[in-house]
Amino acid sequence: MRAGDELAPLVVPITRTLIVAGAVASRDYQDVHHDAELAREKGSPDIFMNILTTNGLVGRYITDHFGPRAALRKVAIRLGAPNYPGDTMTLTGTVTEIDGALAHVRVVGANGLGHHVTGTVVVELPPEVAPDSPPEVAPDVLVEVPAEPSWEGER
Repeated sequence: MRAGDELAPLVVPITRTLIVAGAVASRDYQDVHHDAELAREKGSPDIFMNILTTNGLVGRYITDHFGPRAALRKVAIRLGAPNYPGDTMTLTGTVTEIDGALAHVRVVGANGLGHHVTGTVVVELPPEVAPDSPPEVAPDVLVEVPAEPSWEGER
């Protein structure tokens, strides 16, 4: 992996369920994220995705590419065109810098109206992906977990 490498695109269908579930999961109860009539009263043609859902999708995009052991160290995003139900957002990314086990990635999420999200992500790469990383060392401590939990005295 090196600067200039492009990540495979991720196509995300923007559904009402995704918008509402993302808002509820992030405890964002603003009516513009779940009530189409109130969103229209406020000047929007429909409900639209909140920034926390977008942030989660950007994080998913990066960890889907680099693996579940990749650790997001910094996510800096800016919203542009809203994500409305029925549209599709395509996330793309380009590695801009490799610094040891850290990769800097420029991310863009585009929909039918333009760029919904732009930003940068710094991700710590797992040893199997990171260039020139030292091999992972097994911990010195062994923790034993019982096969069956004991619930005695918990009532």
